[in-house]
Amino acid sequence: MRERPPEPNEREKLVTSENSGREQGDATGGGAAADTATQDFVAHRNLLFTVAYEMLGSAADAEDVLQETWLKWAGVDLGTVRDHRAYLVRITTRQALNRLRTLGRRKESYVGSWLPEPLLTAPDVAEDVELADSVSMAMMLVLETLAPVERAVFVLREVFDLGYDEIAEAVEKSPAAVRQIAHRARAHVAARRPRGEVSATESRKALAAFRRAVETGDLQGLLDVLSPDVVLLGDGGGIKQAVLRPVVGADKVARLMLGGLGKLSVPMSMAPTQVNGYPALIVHLDGELDTVVAVRFDEGRITGLYAVRNPEKLSHMREETALSR
Repeated sequence: MRERPPEPNEREKLVTSENSGREQGDATGGGAAADTATQDFVAHRNLLFTVAYEMLGSAADAEDVLQETWLKWAGVDLGTVRDHRAYLVRITTRQALNRLRTLGRRKESYVGSWLPEPLLTAPDVAEDVELADSVSMAMMLVLETLAPVERAVFVLREVFDLGYDEIAEAVEKSPAAVRQIAHRARAHVAARRPRGEVSATESRKALAAFRRAVETGDLQGLLDVLSPDVVLLGDGGGIKQAVLRPVVGADKVARLMLGGLGKLSVPMSMAPTQVNGYPALIVHLDGELDTVVAVRFDEGRITGLYAVRNPEKLSHMREETALSR
């Protein structure tokens, strides 16, 4: 069984119980080095998870990447490392790139639309506008359209503000090549990201109107809050029923949603929450968590609805996930 990486609140427990032979290691400085490695990993764990998640769109895979990063980091001679944070980010990036290529193959056989795994996030994520934008469901879907190395370069440069030399070491390219990749990735993302900024207040207001219309079966109220070219994507993963292809157009989306809800044989409730840094809705059927609905807003109206029903992707909706830059 692979060793599990330390959690932030596990540092003291892990440091005091890693090996029964620690006293002997202390005599040569090995114990102190192990303590430093653990402390550094714990200190940067949220950052490393955020890097991995933004590259992969999967919290489960990001956790696996952190495990792999910890195992490699624990074997590094720290005396040869000048910048521990940069080195950890480099390991994480390389492990995430390897997994991203595997994830791409898995997506090819995925049933229906593949959506990023939603995260229940704390209010401080929303307060960091750039971080919230980078992990929003809308932006995560834009990042899905980038090639693996383009995605890594964009995330490290635009979100985490790493220098080109640092990124070059992480992706094993020359700094000049990284600059070209970054320019290409920025142009690609700019053409596909939301067209206008929407405040949190506007988002909550629009989402509340959407919720009222759905709960009351108000077709016109739903049409009023949806953009004419709204797109609905559903992710059931072949486990739960969901639309297999994108549904486009306000009338089609509204009638599909209201028609589907009208067929429910169990009680349904919707509640506001914070997902990936933005207001969203969680849907319970008969008291059980069933769906997370994230939205994309453009110019005050909903242009994207992302309904995640795959139960394997809802495990991080039980408690808040800490993200950081």
